[in-house]
Amino acid sequence: MSSNDQENSLNFNTDWSYSPAPESTDHVTIKDRYDLFIGGEFVAPASDKYFTSMNPATEEPLAELAEAGAEDVDRAVKAARKAYKQNWSGLAPASRGKYIYRIARILQERAREFAVVESMDGGKPIRESRDIDVPLAAAHFFYYAGWADKVDYAFPGRKTGPVGVAGQIIPWNFPLLMAAWKIAPALACGNTVVLKPAETTPLTAMLLAEVIAEAELPPGVVNIVTGAGKTGAAIVDHPDIDKIAFTGSTEVGRIIQKALAGTDTRYTLELGGKAANIIFEDAALDQAVEGIVNGIFFNQGHVCCAGSRLLVQESVADDVLGRLKDRMETLIVGDPLDKNTDIGAINSSMQLETINKYLEIGQQEGATMHQSSCALPDKGHWCRPTVFTGVAQSHRIVQEEIFGPVLAVQTFRTVDEAVAKANNTPYGLSGGVWTDKGAKIFKVSNQMRAGVVWANTFNKFDPGSPFGGYKESGVGREGGLHGLKPYLQLA
Repeated sequence: MSSNDQENSLNFNTDWSYSPAPESTDHVTIKDRYDLFIGGEFVAPASDKYFTSMNPATEEPLAELAEAGAEDVDRAVKAARKAYKQNWSGLAPASRGKYIYRIARILQERAREFAVVESMDGGKPIRESRDIDVPLAAAHFFYYAGWADKVDYAFPGRKTGPVGVAGQIIPWNFPLLMAAWKIAPALACGNTVVLKPAETTPLTAMLLAEVIAEAELPPGVVNIVTGAGKTGAAIVDHPDIDKIAFTGSTEVGRIIQKALAGTDTRYTLELGGKAANIIFEDAALDQAVEGIVNGIFFNQGHVCCAGSRLLVQESVADDVLGRLKDRMETLIVGDPLDKNTDIGAINSSMQLETINKYLEIGQQEGATMHQSSCALPDKGHWCRPTVFTGVAQSHRIVQEEIFGPVLAVQTFRTVDEAVAKANNTPYGLSGGVWTDKGAKIFKVSNQMRAGVVWANTFNKFDPGSPFGGYKESGVGREGGLHGLKPYLQLA
């Protein structure tokens, strides 16, 4: 090989970039305006008020959505109650399963459309919407369609019956998946539903309303009302709601608990988290680093179970941090519809302000901040992947949920120290353990006060697995057989 060839080979791909690979939007139609879905029909709000859903990556409007008030919520609840009494609760369980199965199939058929709209409305990368959110949402409908005529077998020796009308309020981080998590088990058990999506990500819920209409569910079985906090409060406060299912912040969860105290209304709450990812010195470090990236950066930190705290054994801390920083430099922040994008847009300007506030707090507390050197688009809401080192257990960036691509790193020496630090937060939603020793996995996972603990992986979900937390991370479980119980009367 000549010296020129050697030089060219050494310089090959040292300054590279991916060519754009945008997902096509030709198959997607977003209406200019969406009304409320009540009683099997799209109806205008009583106030005739509408709000705008924005694309966080471009800051351009996508559609107008009806703003439901107390009168609209009352109409939805009455429609749900009528459907519950006249049709759905008395329908043969196998027939209910067929309807739910039909929803799943239509959702699969429209998967590409749902994935694109989810990324446009929420800012998440198309790879996540396409490969995780939409398939997992369909899988939940398939799973609970199978349970519809087998509920009695889930609770042997007990008589089962539906609860009634379920009010369901979902967040902006997984709009379609959270809707599936809540609607599917409620319908399988014979309940009817009034669902409110987040005001910043309502579009896939409205597309789901179209799917429900296409699946020909009896009118009023599922009602979808859009709006902000007042709409959610109207659902919680409605006297004819039998069950509240809420996913969102711990602060709002406390308000709901107070509102329902002394009433007969059931509730399940899936709230905030501050998950610890524990890496031991005997772990496969490259695999662990990829798990860290998947747990906090690929989803912009927009999951309540995000691995936002990293606890790494002191003997390998420098090695892990070096690998992590190298990996961060390869991450692409940008257009959510580009299939090369790793980290999409922050959901809203308000959420970006919150993240930036915590970046300032972390530095004021004395932590060292490291961000990747990636370029950010000129328009939209963006945040570089960020790591804080030199943090103390008392720091706010360790104790409080940030909901952004921000990782706080601490070290430990012993197993007991790792567990103690992992448990020393108000939250207990999830956690991760990385080690080559099976006995260590069982020991640590049993001692961690978290509803879900992943071993040598992170953020893996399955419809058959329950999800929920301890402490301030919530009350009750969703998913799996456990997800049926909150929607059943057991005698």
